[in-house]
Amino acid sequence: MSTKSDNPADPFKKALAEATKVMANDPELSITYTVDPSGVSGDAMRLPQVTRRMSRDEVLLARGTADALAMQRKYHDINTHMRYAPGQGIARDLYEAMETARCEAMGARDMPGTASNIDVKISHEANGRGYGEMTSTEDAPLAVAAGYLVRHLATGRDLPRSAANVMNLWRGYIEQSAGDHLDDIQDLLNDQQSFAKFARQIIDDLGYGDQLGDDPDEIDDEQDDAEDQAEEQEDPDSQGQDDSEDEDAEASPEQAQEEQQDMSEAQVTMDDMADEEMSDEAEMPDGEAPLDPPPPPPVSDADPDYLVYDGENDEEIAAEDLAEPAELERLRAYLDQQLEPLKGAVSRLANKLQRRLQAQQNRSWEFDLEEGILDAGRLARVVANPTTPLSFKIEKDTEFRDTVVTLLLDNSGSMRGRPISIAAICADVLARTLERCNVKVEILGFTTKAWKGGLAREKWLNEGRPQQPGRLNDLRHIIYKKADAPWRRVRPNLGLMMKEGLLKENIDGEALEWAHRRMAARPEQRKILMVISDGAPVDDSTLSVNPANYLEKHLRDVIAMVEKRKQVELLAIGIGHDVTRYYDRAVTITDVEQLAGAMTEQLAALFDSDPRARARVMGIKRAS
Repeated sequence: MSTKSDNPADPFKKALAEATKVMANDPELSITYTVDPSGVSGDAMRLPQVTRRMSRDEVLLARGTADALAMQRKYHDINTHMRYAPGQGIARDLYEAMETARCEAMGARDMPGTASNIDVKISHEANGRGYGEMTSTEDAPLAVAAGYLVRHLATGRDLPRSAANVMNLWRGYIEQSAGDHLDDIQDLLNDQQSFAKFARQIIDDLGYGDQLGDDPDEIDDEQDDAEDQAEEQEDPDSQGQDDSEDEDAEASPEQAQEEQQDMSEAQVTMDDMADEEMSDEAEMPDGEAPLDPPPPPPVSDADPDYLVYDGENDEEIAAEDLAEPAELERLRAYLDQQLEPLKGAVSRLANKLQRRLQAQQNRSWEFDLEEGILDAGRLARVVANPTTPLSFKIEKDTEFRDTVVTLLLDNSGSMRGRPISIAAICADVLARTLERCNVKVEILGFTTKAWKGGLAREKWLNEGRPQQPGRLNDLRHIIYKKADAPWRRVRPNLGLMMKEGLLKENIDGEALEWAHRRMAARPEQRKILMVISDGAPVDDSTLSVNPANYLEKHLRDVIAMVEKRKQVELLAIGIGHDVTRYYDRAVTITDVEQLAGAMTEQLAALFDSDPRARARVMGIKRAS
């Protein structure tokens, strides 16, 4: 015998689950209510928890989330989606956001009652992420704004205030870049394939076409053409030949035998001619497709004209592979001993940074609740009117966006001595500090494998010194700490910077592009890249046979690409070198002793939720 549940929310939850299955057109869907993030995995859908109190906000959020996920289930085909989806990066974020907006817009058109429910869900998410307080596109995610704009244009509905704020920050840029194609939205909603092509076009208009990959339709057309050509070559006019041979065989067996012998001789003659043509290279037409290999992809996404003479000996290597474990431990101990007097000051700055970050993670309150901490500030009204109910409050977690920070350290020879030691210890302490605040950290270094050219330069010399060869040294990009590696396991790696002979020359542009590619592949919502350098890019072998600004121009092109895409927040610290002429967000320090303070202040400013405070620090170009 079943017992009746004493939870007053159960009838509502059951009714919402059944309605969601009907809207999604999926009677086998399993629906649960949980505090975990909402979403769909296979045949299981997770909705926000509804407590016994069944507050208005809980009920509306559950309904809005259920409607949004049901529309995704009903109108979304995963195979079509994956066929046209970009591989990664902001292009993938834009593609996903626009497809979600399409499904929600379809629901608003076919089932108008879902529109207002989904608005509640959008408002809840936008408020939780602080979209309403954002005042600059530097803070507002482009992909989210594009999704909101697509939904607004497709439905004609006004967005909730916080969502509309983010959309309006980017709207001018989106309409200026892709306005010619946005008018087609209404006609494309019903056809996911056509909409996917439309989304790819918008992504290209916004400047991220290089992240789209190959066009799947063009690949299919090429495959079909290749198959048709193969069939024609295997069996040309086979049907006509078969028919004529049958008729000839019936008419005269002797005649058919003679003709077959003639055809065999003719075939031998044609084969001989073909062999002669293949052996005579002078007879081959110029530009035949099978003879022309596809052009290699450009070395640099930022500048297709940037050349590398020979990149076969370039190296991306983990720090632990450049020295034995015992040597790394010895170098780490030497680093700790050398910087013992400085470690206390750096640690104090790191603790200050940690307090500032943790203060932002948990510093806001919800008031007028039925349970929680008694709100003493509202006791006066209870005293004045005893019938007034008590008011409670709870401290709520402010949305602290999923973040990864990459520290890219210049490992050139000019950093030898105290600068590289202080850079290493600052990276050490900051990595531990940020990880305590649940921020993942990656530490990378860049140098070359040789002074004044390596194997690439030797090859260039042996091949007659061609003009304008491009980069002529062998890169060495070092991974001291991966973002997902716990600090305690890789702590000795930074001692490698003390290794004699490691620090050589610096080719900053390719190193920055390498670090950016690594960050773009990360799943975190927010990505911060901090570059620490003490000079302009220098490689004597390259600059001696190329224009004098060859490496510097490439660095500027890479910086412009990173800052235009806005996928990664880029900032730089120059040690005795004015990096402000390269980077928009930069600070130059005159003494290496200021490095720890500059790093902590810059990072704290990026995490500051007050735009004015952030602008004050990020506007600094030189440390006093």
